Amino acid sequence: MTALTEDRNTPQRSGDNRNFPVKGATTLFAGSMAAIDTTGMLVPAGATATLKIVGRNERRVVNAGADGSVRADVKTGVFRFGNSASTDAITLADVGSSCYAVDDQTVAKTSNSSARPVAGTIFDVDDDGVWVKFS
Repeated sequence: MTALTEDRNTPQRSGDNRNFPVKGATTLFAGSMAAIDTTGMLVPAGATATLKIVGRNERRVVNAGADGSVRADVKTGVFRFGNSASTDAITLADVGSSCYAVDDQTVAKTSNSSARPVAGTIFDVDDDGVWVKFS
């Protein structure tokens, strides 16, 4: 492409709402962390290094059919999830660092030797869990 020589109507998206095709034979629960697998299909987040966490799933979605026959809404922002335990528990000292998906509702301080995908950035920590920023 060449540089503009006149005004351009450039489309815009807010960036906090997304919609993805869901992997076949998959259930995603409302409020869960959702991820894209290596085929580009939405799946529940988990401790699989090749997953890319994309945000919070907005409603329960059941895809009993083929890959992509159902779509799901996912939202970015800051959401609270469960904190891991023991030496993988996240503390206030970890705010600003990356956290890693253990499952679709729990985050941990470490990648477990690169076995877990990055879930997002630790925004805050309270007695009820870890606030994770998805972008």
